[in-house]
Amino acid sequence: MKEQDKKTLQDKFGAAVLLDEPMKSHTTFRVGGCAAAFIEIKGESMLRQALSFVKEQNIPYYLLGNGSNVLCSDQGFDGVILHIGRDYSEITVENSGMDAKVTAQAGALLSKVANVAAAESLTGLEFAAGIPGSIGGAIYMNAGAYDGEMKMVVESVRVLTQNGEIQDIPGEEMDFSYRHSICKDKGYIVLATTCKLRTGDAQAIRDKMQDFAGRRKDKQPLEFPSAGSTFKRPEGYFAGKLIQDAGLRGYTVGGAQVSEKHCGFVINKGDATAMDVWNVIRDVREKVRQDSGITLEPEVIFLGEFPPLS
Repeated sequence: MKEQDKKTLQDKFGAAVLLDEPMKSHTTFRVGGCAAAFIEIKGESMLRQALSFVKEQNIPYYLLGNGSNVLCSDQGFDGVILHIGRDYSEITVENSGMDAKVTAQAGALLSKVANVAAAESLTGLEFAAGIPGSIGGAIYMNAGAYDGEMKMVVESVRVLTQNGEIQDIPGEEMDFSYRHSICKDKGYIVLATTCKLRTGDAQAIRDKMQDFAGRRKDKQPLEFPSAGSTFKRPEGYFAGKLIQDAGLRGYTVGGAQVSEKHCGFVINKGDATAMDVWNVIRDVREKVRQDSGITLEPEVIFLGEFPPLS
């Protein structure tokens, strides 16, 4: 990235711009090199201005939420990270009788949205309390857990289109499916979402959330940095079971490992590099394909320079 472009970004957005920012500080894998420029987005207008500039200058860019499904290369990212995080995370509740609406800006943590709903005795988002991403990312990929997913509660989504237009899309038009939404197909950027929830029993809601939290703690390696489930679920199978059956429980390259607690997770044991993680992902894919004929597709997004996965 050109030094002049970095200077222009600083002139435009001031202290919101961080140069040579370590991506390991912004991804849940806790690995990766530096982004040439990192911008904390504070609103729709700022996002549109930043996007306009990087597109005009043909600068690579990436929209980052909580970084919970991103693996950034050890060489970093020679472009601009547009971070939709804490500075764009307002949550509001409209409660009227049995039905209620919770509206959250894209940078709000999904877990926080679920907890705000619970505090208002609103049911429907209990499944989301332990998902580590932002609600923008959750909408983009139709995040889900424990038989719940975003498509079940979304009333509408506010997006920024590739043409710079803002649209409000009804939930039923979001084309939600497994790890998919219309945003993936159209390149839309999620700005905010409104969830339609129901009034419920406060204690029952908390009990359900605590039950899910207990299950996660028992079954998932939450004590280690990871991106959650590393691979998508193949139709008719479970990725973790295929990996376990291939004899890969605990398989290690450098500081990266297939979790011994849950084979669907690749974890950073403490000193992993991004290439360590990538190598484990590659080796797991190859061994599972040899054993079962099934090619696992990563849920992880690879940011920066990596070899292609065969």
